Amino acid sequence: MQHIYGFLADFDRNQILSSFVLLFASLNTLGNTPIIINIKRRVGIIHAPTVTLASGVIMIVFLLSGRFLLDIFCIDDTSFAVAGSVVLFLIGLEMILGVSFFQVDTANSSSSSIAPLAFPMIAGAGTMATLITLRMKYAAINIFFAILGNLVLIYLLLCYTDWIERKLGSAVVSISQKVMGLILMAMAVKLVRAHLFVAV
Repeated sequence: MQHIYGFLADFDRNQILSSFVLLFASLNTLGNTPIIINIKRRVGIIHAPTVTLASGVIMIVFLLSGRFLLDIFCIDDTSFAVAGSVVLFLIGLEMILGVSFFQVDTANSSSSSIAPLAFPMIAGAGTMATLITLRMKYAAINIFFAILGNLVLIYLLLCYTDWIERKLGSAVVSISQKVMGLILMAMAVKLVRAHLFVAV
């Protein structure tokens, strides 16, 4: 009971709101729409509950033990961020060139939509870095509620992917995929520069 009262004592609406906004920005939920459509075309179907649950588990586990896990494997923030940026760069290259670097198991759409959709697109290096930063400033219970709020938005986006694609049209989707791919590559390069060449 004391643990429950302790969590309730840490409850802060302002922290929840701030955490929600920062996570929403790092998750880039709306910007990921073309990527989700692209993956759905390759896989055939995206299981919204599975992807949402997997993303939530990854974020919550990293919220509670992210710093500890990185320390166990002697991984510094720079190495983690650069590794994540390489994955983002390859995904962006896929979208621009129309090639496939990631093996997609079309026979099992449930598992294939988790990677690279749940990780690293949704719960990727940027999101994990954000969680580590938030954990240093805010109580875990408030960040937890912020994660839940963002998961609701992610679930709705995954459920209405077909509707969004119909409204946008194939031409708009194709163009937005190329643009988003270029943005992803630029973000990856920026992430590498920020961590490797900060002293240059």
